[in-house]
Amino acid sequence: MNGKTCIITGATDGIGLETATRLGAQGAKLVLIGRNRDKGERALRGLQARVPGLVAAIHYADLSRRDEIARLAATLLREVPRIDLLLNNAGALYARRETTTDGLERTFALNHMGYFLLTHFLKERLIASAPARIVNVASEAHRPATLDFDDLQGIKAYRGLRAYQRSKLCNILFTRELARRLAGAGVTANCLHPGFVASSFGDNNRGLFRWGIGLAKRFSAISVAEGAKTPVYVASSPDVAAMTGCYFDKERVREPSVAAQDERAAARLWRESLDLAGLPSEV
Repeated sequence: MNGKTCIITGATDGIGLETATRLGAQGAKLVLIGRNRDKGERALRGLQARVPGLVAAIHYADLSRRDEIARLAATLLREVPRIDLLLNNAGALYARRETTTDGLERTFALNHMGYFLLTHFLKERLIASAPARIVNVASEAHRPATLDFDDLQGIKAYRGLRAYQRSKLCNILFTRELARRLAGAGVTANCLHPGFVASSFGDNNRGLFRWGIGLAKRFSAISVAEGAKTPVYVASSPDVAAMTGCYFDKERVREPSVAAQDERAAARLWRESLDLAGLPSEV
């Protein structure tokens, strides 16, 4: 990774920050994306202290909002001449249904549309930088999920965990369709399950929901250091250089759920995402 430019979202804590630290230690130039400025500046100072000689910058955006993603992408395209790696990692689980300024359910907006839109805006720069990689952090939580294309925003019925599971299914379907569309362009697209990690995940909620997640993390979660292993592997290993459209778990390719292998659903999700973002249809 020496000298390679890596854009990492959700990079101010948890596995995003740990992954950034390890890639930086390999000599990568880091472009970190966060939402909270105070938290981001602390993370950047910590990274610079841990990795002597690190080349890193940080940018801020709410990745659940289309206007913020577009603004961020314009800045990146202006300031980052090449992109060797885009690691889409930012995500959250919302126990109660919330909507963004775009009118989208927030879990779907952040966990899926955030990946989709930032990749869309940076895609040509990635192609121009080939060989390059796109890595999407998904989850084993996708396995019970199916998509209801008549209710992607959870208006008819909303449960926080189910919305999260569906968003992770979206991550895998998006990765498969992206890999298909990028075939021959020198850019690979893969996704992964990092494990159930003892990070700040779920801490944005309150009451019993937050307590339940906290209890689960206390007894069954792996460390942040352990959780960063697979993201770092998929982002940097030479063994993965020619692989695309794959789902990784514990640094190995694993078959996702049947729903996550539905090519027609993947293509439809792509079209629906373009429509929701107000972007022109693609062939």
